[in-house]
Formats: sequence, C-alpha cells, structure tokens
Amino acid sequence: MFSSEVFSSGEGTLVATREVFSEDELAQLRGFPEPARAELIRYFTLAPADEAFVRKFRGQDNVLGATVQLCTLPWLGFVPDDVAAAAAVVARLSERLGVPAGALRRYGAREQTRTDHLREIAGYLGWRTVDGPRWKELEEFLFARAMEHDSPKLLFRQACEYLSSSRLVRPGVVKILERVAAARERAREETSTRVAPLLGPRRQAELDEMLTVDPVLGRTRLSWLGTGPVAATPAAVKDELGKLAYLRGLDADTLDLSVLPAERRRFLAGVGRRLTPQHLARREPARRYPILLTLIAQSAVDVLDEVLLLFDQALSGRESAARARLTEMLAERARGGEDRQALLDDILKIVLDLEVGDDQVGARLRGEMATSGCGQHGRPAASRCPVTTGTWR
Repeated sequence: MFSSEVFSSGEGTLVATREVFSEDELAQLRGFPEPARAELIRYFTLAPADEAFVRKFRGQDNVLGATVQLCTLPWLGFVPDDVAAAAAVVARLSERLGVPAGALRRYGAREQTRTDHLREIAGYLGWRTVDGPRWKELEEFLFARAMEHDSPKLLFRQACEYLSSSRLVRPGVVKILERVAAARERAREETSTRVAPLLGPRRQAELDEMLTVDPVLGRTRLSWLGTGPVAATPAAVKDELGKLAYLRGLDADTLDLSVLPAERRRFLAGVGRRLTPQHLARREPARRYPILLTLIAQSAVDVLDEVLLLFDQALSGRESAARARLTEMLAERARGGEDRQALLDDILKIVLDLEVGDDQVGARLRGEMATSGCGQHGRPAASRCPVTTGTWR
C-alpha cells in the first residue's frame, strides 16, 4: 500500500509518503494520466524510424508493449508499470501498427522483459538513467531550489521537470522524495550558518524576548507586531510608530540579510507570521533565530510603509472633512444672500496666515467672523454662522 511506504527525511527519521502526497496523488504520479488530444498527436504518432525500431521486437505483444514505452517515456519522463492501463494510447498505437490491443495483456509477463526493453528504448531516444554523478547533480539542483522555498511537493515537481529536461528517466517517487528531504535539511543548515554572524548573545536574547508576554502590552511582541492597524486614527498612528521605534531599537532596519536569497527571506518571514510564539519557542535555535531575524527585518519595512499610509489617509480624511465644512459654510452664507467670495477671503486670510498656529485657527475664525462677515444683513452672527456656532473646529 502507498500509505506504508517510507523514506528517509534527511534528519535521521523515516517519513511516510502520505505525509507529502495523498494516496490518490501517488497513484497519479505512478500511473497513466488521461492524455489530451494534443498529447496523443504529439507523443503517440510514430515516425517511420520509430516503427522500424519497434518492429525488431519479436511477437505482437512485445511490439505493441515496446511502442507504448517508446511513446510514453518522452511524455511522462518515465514508464508506468501497467502499460495496458492507457486505453486511449493502446487503441491508437494498435491501429497504427495493425496489432490487436488484446495482445498487450501478454506483454511483460517477465518484469525483466519490460526493463530490458526500456533500456533499449532509452538508448534509442537519447535518454539516460540516473547514476551516481547524475544523482549528485540532481541533489545540487534541489538544494538551490530549497534555498528559495521549502515546499516538498513543489521541490518534487521541480525535480521531475529537471529530470525530464535533462532526458533522465525518472526514478521512483520514494527515491526522489529522499533527495527532496535531504535538500530541505541542507538548506536549513546553510541558512543557519549564513546568519550566524548576526546572532550575538544580546540579539539572541532580544529575539527570545519577542516570544514571551510583555507585561505592558499584555501579549508577546511577536503578536503585537503581527497585528496591523484597522483605521487611520491618531491612536493607530501612535501604535505603529511605537512598533517602528521598537524595531529600530533591535537594529531591524539595518540588518543585512543579503547572504540569503530574497525568496528564502520572504519564505522565512512568512513562516514567522504563520507560527504562534509558542510554536517558535519550541523550535531549535538553528531554525528559530533565522525565522525571527527575517521577520523583524521585513517588519521594519512593512511598518514604515504602514505609518506612511496611515499619515496619508489621515491627512486625506482631514482635508475631506475641512472641504465639507467649508462647503457647508458657503451654503449657509448663500442662503443669507451674502457674497461667497467675501466669506472665502475672510477664511483664507486666517487659515493661510503662517503666524496663526493650527490650534488657533478655529478660535480666530470664530472671533473674526462673528464681528464681520457672518453678522451682516441684520441677523445676529452667532445664530447662523458655522464658525461661531461650533461647526468649524
């Protein structure tokens, strides 16, 4: 059963294949997928040289079976064990060769027959098997990819693409997963080695403090940093500025993590955001510290962006509110039959006066306007002027 298969994780433990792929996914990886029409035409159309090659095999079952392998190898990068399972493929090739499809039931009664045929077919097509040096090349390829991301499924599929593009017959799923696990572990060790010069005792202590509950905040610094603003309010701006000051106190804004690929940094910072402080605290230092380092470095950038955005939104909100109040004042003035331009001139004279502080504008407007523009035409200024009645703050 697929679920009982295990492979070495590269960490001295055994991992079941089901921890990476489900049984359905494993079946698909090992079997014949349903070919699309374009794939049938591209991969299962025999050239004269191909037909001459497969005709040399003795017996109709061997001719048809070898032909299925010949066409399948460039398509999938390997040949599934049950070659008779590809009904559409068998039907197309049996018609082309004039061989009954039922003949395939006798093919490969000896497993060695299929293996010998595949070896000959691979040589004819220019494909090779994965030997010692080629395994090493695959391992280096996977290590480079693992430094960018850590998904075993993605690494497995990239390994398959690498093998196919190199015309290397894909080994079994378990053998590839063993290399994937080893590459992931090697990437973790390399990450820890590269950031080690940034991790003195003081910084390690500061990073560990992020995972303990701060008595002032009532929660961990990690949780605090991960909680973004919900509104452009003065309190939100103040909180984000507090985060920025904290991160700069950790020198997060000057951390040089260029020793790690950009994708690796983004991946580790994402892990730090997803995991709880308790999960991170339980991780061994070699994994915990690189995650926290990349997280605070990325947070320093993100929080600065959030502060600027909040300021922009706050200023835009104040501008919109001021515009609405001005419109209301002008409308009130118009209803009294007074000149809008005169009122606007009165307002701008005070608002644009550099010697009048922001906190004095409202008082000056109320004082000036109560004795001038809003008191015309015989109506008491305080009864109808938005400035004197408190509409302008």
